[in-house]
Amino acid sequence: MIAEFTVNNKSHLATKISLFIANYGRKLRMKANIRRKGKVEKAIEFAKRIKKVQEEVGMTLKKAQKEMK
Repeated sequence: MIAEFTVNNKSHLATKISLFIANYGRKLRMKANIRRKGKVEKAIEFAKRIKKVQEEVGMTLKKAQKEMK
């Protein structure tokens, strides 16, 4: 479990963000405070934000792929 956390939380060299952020649009945390009160992000806003992150990651990976050729 610790190894999985480490891999998912480490920033990738090409994209400069972690795999978890690329997939879920937020930072990976070990502990969650289920009693935390705060604003809950709307699903549509989250979907737009995660799509933008994934598009940026895709463009960065394509750029890195071209540079490696």
